[in-house]
Amino acid sequence: MPVLRHLLFAALALVGVGGLLLVTGDLTALRLAAVGYTLLAVAGLQLLVGGSGQVSLGHGAFMMIGAYGMALLVLHQPALPLTANLAIIVAVSAVAGVAVGIATARLHGPYLAGATLILAVGLPGLAHRYHELLGGSNGLNIRTAGAPPFLQGAVSTSDWRALAVWTTVLVSLAVLATISRGRLGRRMRAVRDDETAAAMAGVPVGSTKVAAFVIASTAGGLAGGLQAYVLGTVTPGSFTLALSLSLLAALVLGGIGSVWGALWAALALVYLEVWASDLARSLDLGRDVENNLPVVFFGVVLILVLRFWPLGIQGLVQRVSTRRGSPVPTPTP
Repeated sequence: MPVLRHLLFAALALVGVGGLLLVTGDLTALRLAAVGYTLLAVAGLQLLVGGSGQVSLGHGAFMMIGAYGMALLVLHQPALPLTANLAIIVAVSAVAGVAVGIATARLHGPYLAGATLILAVGLPGLAHRYHELLGGSNGLNIRTAGAPPFLQGAVSTSDWRALAVWTTVLVSLAVLATISRGRLGRRMRAVRDDETAAAMAGVPVGSTKVAAFVIASTAGGLAGGLQAYVLGTVTPGSFTLALSLSLLAALVLGGIGSVWGALWAALALVYLEVWASDLARSLDLGRDVENNLPVVFFGVVLILVLRFWPLGIQGLVQRVSTRRGSPVPTPTP
């Protein structure tokens, strides 16, 4: 069965991540965790854009919903385990996806992008409007549990959190891959290619587009919740329009239509920022340059990749592997 195969691949990948954590330090563990929840966010956007053809500029808003949901649950219901918190975040994010999906189901192209743009711009303002609940500009600080008592001393807190993130991410990716390979995935691709032809073939176009939004919003909310779990802080400045645009640009950079493309996108978002910040710090270029240099680096890399490999990094990998006679499979999320 496809779902069992995907779960087996997820288990093997988790073993690889665990082995990598054994030979690295806490800083690398935090960066790997960042790659994990960024990968989940991009994979959800991948299914929405590459699967159903709907361009969203508000994906960061769903991450904000998940992040603040995690923070509020930890602050007001500290006895709940992480799995319960994540389940609640999935439910809340799905409800948000239903609301946005229904409201935008009849929109196309720039009208759809504009509607989701309003979501990305307006939602962070709620933190200022409800200052006492959401903390205003300073956001919320939380303290999440580390490794269980029987593993303390053997596994660091950072390693444990990275493992928790990657376990959630890999299971979620297996679910996304199963959806994409199933009937709903085929309906999404039919709607993406031609809505009129899909409707004539009996595909419920409206409900299919809403379902794509629900799945993408759930992945984004779950990614935001994992981010709050790892970082221990949530601020509205982390979920501005720039985040949504960065996720969409990274999706194009990695390659639309592939889980591997989402992985390259997540690695680029995390490590290009790290390398640029380290370079600015080593050259003593000042705080302003350090804050803006990652954006410049990412823009330059994006332009170069699309100039020479229009299908993104995964397109380059496919071309190289094909020339060597061993095509790389491109599973869609």
